Amino acid sequence: MTRAKTETTGQDAKPTAPKKRKRRGARGVLWIIALMLAASGALRLSGGSGLAIASGIADAVTDPTAYDCAPPPDIAEVLALLDTREAAVSVREAAVSDRMQALAVAEAQIARNMTALKAAESSLEATMALASNAAEEDLARLTAVYENMKPKEAAPLFAAMAPEFAAGFLARMRPDAAAAIMSRLEPENAYSISVLLAGRNANAPTR
Repeated sequence: MTRAKTETTGQDAKPTAPKKRKRRGARGVLWIIALMLAASGALRLSGGSGLAIASGIADAVTDPTAYDCAPPPDIAEVLALLDTREAAVSVREAAVSDRMQALAVAEAQIARNMTALKAAESSLEATMALASNAAEEDLARLTAVYENMKPKEAAPLFAAMAPEFAAGFLARMRPDAAAAIMSRLEPENAYSISVLLAGRNANAPTR
């Protein structure tokens, strides 16, 4: 009896499981159908506005001038004035840049000229120093020649010289040689040379 019941129970349990699955599957299908119907109704209700919105978006995308709004006249005048001023400023900046470049070129040229001038001055100073040394050497040799001459031979030469020139040589000579030459000069020449020598010594610094 027990086995028979068990077998009977087992036989009854096998066909019941598929029934529950079928019910669950049917419910799922019904829910899907209901959702589809609801979505279809919503699309139908909002179909006009949705199409209008989509059409507006499409027009805005395809028409680039949709958002191109012209500014008011007063703002347009201000913008035009700003553009004009900006162009004028650009022209001035270009002019200033050109002037700065010209000044830079001029400064570079001036610097080169100053360098050349300094070099010329240095060369001139060196030349003048050489000339001065050469002249000094020539005067020293000529003074030595006059000192070694006999007074009677040197006196006519000093008498023919200008008093300033003769006084310069006599001032460089030894006192005894200068006195011997002055003693053989005419009184007028000797006096003029003496005045020049005295004035030169008077202008000489005492300290």
